[in-house]
Amino acid sequence: MDETQLGDSKVIVTNQTGIHEKLTEIVEKHLAHRSKKPFQQHTLEAFNVANERVKAHQGEVILDSCCGVGQSTRLLAKNNPNALVIGVDKSAHRIERNDEELIERTDTQGVNNYLLLRADLNDFYRLVAQEKWQVNQHYILYPNPWPKSKHIQRRWHGSAVFPEIISIGERLILRSNWRLYLEEFLIAAKLTNRTGDICKVENSPALTPFEAKYQASGQTCWQLDIF
Repeated sequence: MDETQLGDSKVIVTNQTGIHEKLTEIVEKHLAHRSKKPFQQHTLEAFNVANERVKAHQGEVILDSCCGVGQSTRLLAKNNPNALVIGVDKSAHRIERNDEELIERTDTQGVNNYLLLRADLNDFYRLVAQEKWQVNQHYILYPNPWPKSKHIQRRWHGSAVFPEIISIGERLILRSNWRLYLEEFLIAAKLTNRTGDICKVENSPALTPFEAKYQASGQTCWQLDIF
């Protein structure tokens, strides 16, 4: 696919003028009252598969949330050959897609230290926290921004599982083409006594197809590092 085809991403439009006015209230509510909804069966089954791999690996674990077709998962696995990289996405179609062209283009042929799973992250995060996985790096790359103000609780930092999300990973890395999303996430993280930095994504190959499209469209991509 050439750059002309790639470079057609629209900029994010929001009716917010800044940080959501109810962000702190929402995050504090979720920190005080953890989600107790029943786990979905398909996520329990996927987690059990992953949990067995994690126990057998007994080494560095990298979690790649919202991994889509798994390009980022494969690249992270290639760049971290001693780690077990687990990619999770809610879409079976994306997870099961066998894109040989994608693998060849990213030069990840023969890379096998990764696992792709279809699961609901709202459940998966709670299971990871419950099992106390020792995750070294946790990536959330270009999550759905839900830019309308009324959808704040659909953003990960406004969701009921934010307490589990922020507890997973010695280092948490988010990327977005909407800086406000990362600014809100950082404010939410500080409510749990974690902090971080936001910087531009520059001079590095695209980790995801979305990142490639945004870059080809001339949009700035941002990274938030939580530590």
